[in-house]
Amino acid sequence: MHRLPDSQGGLSRPVSLSRRWHIDVPLLVLLMVLASVGLGVLYSAAAGEVHYVKRQAVFMALAFVGMFVIAQIPLDVYRRWSPWAYLGGCGLLVAVLFFGAGAKGAQRWLELGGFRFQPSEIMKLAVPMSVAAFLHKRSLPPTFATVVGALAIVAVPAALIVRQPDLGTSILIAASGLFALYLAGLSWRMIGGAAVAMLVAAWPIWQWGLRDYQRQRILTLFNPDADRLGAGWNIFQSKAAIGSGGLLGKGYMQGTQSQLDFLPESHTDFIIAVLSEEWGMRGALLLLLLYVLIIARGIYISFMAQQVFGRLLAGSITLTFFVYVFVNIGMVTGLLPVVGVPLPMVSYGGTSLITLMAGFGILMAIGTERRRVTF
Repeated sequence: MHRLPDSQGGLSRPVSLSRRWHIDVPLLVLLMVLASVGLGVLYSAAAGEVHYVKRQAVFMALAFVGMFVIAQIPLDVYRRWSPWAYLGGCGLLVAVLFFGAGAKGAQRWLELGGFRFQPSEIMKLAVPMSVAAFLHKRSLPPTFATVVGALAIVAVPAALIVRQPDLGTSILIAASGLFALYLAGLSWRMIGGAAVAMLVAAWPIWQWGLRDYQRQRILTLFNPDADRLGAGWNIFQSKAAIGSGGLLGKGYMQGTQSQLDFLPESHTDFIIAVLSEEWGMRGALLLLLLYVLIIARGIYISFMAQQVFGRLLAGSITLTFFVYVFVNIGMVTGLLPVVGVPLPMVSYGGTSLITLMAGFGILMAIGTERRRVTF
């Protein structure tokens, strides 16, 4: 058992294995439970096809290993290397515009030796990390010049991702950087000014900034019944699945909407509708409780961080995780437009899962930074 040195050079309390390996045990347990729930729901959503579950389990194993490795890296390393990660990610986003692989009318991927990945996934961590590092060196709350500099860091990758086009991911990545700026003590006067500017820009963006299918998604949000067999099909079927589950649900793998293929994208974006139909409100509330506990732990880590950089980055990662959960549930229940955001650790998909767990690895690095010891 290793021990921490005390102020007189002697040995004080013993160091547990979790502290030695920089693992936040409550967060790890919650993530493992959520991962198990995700695999169980995925098996049903995929109609018992083991292929999807096996593939997702492999990605989850890699993601947990990656989280463990990332948690070992000192926080100062992330702060020093964040500008290079940001520039490298922006370079890859530029490469996507010229050499990217396309699918379903979008050009968002790069292919290297048969391996395909989305550079935008890198920016989900690089943007908040770069904004936090930028603010770490400056006096807080931020001045107007500092706010402009932070907004420039956010705007470049957001604009490149919009060009792919991927408006949903662009907004979420921009939000991750804006969260760091908000947590730095952004004044309410600046927040109010930004809100007014967004209202003024709403009409020009609607007229010239959005594509036809993006406008259609927003119109469908307000009137999904106008085209039930077309643009409103996904929302109509997901609401039918959620409502039919009632309080207790129909039973595991007994949902009609998902098992009879009425519910599209049931193993990806709309997977919570499968859970709600089979397990009812109780299942959905238990899943939400897991998410709330993970978010609460992330906020606690942010409060306990010893550096400004760690505090801003931990808060940004946690709030971004909350937004992903909120947006997915909001679009499945018809409260938000459909933007193709997966439900964290439940929806099928490897790249987003690995990025998400990398963020939790950084959270653990932040949470154990004040207890790091050189052995």
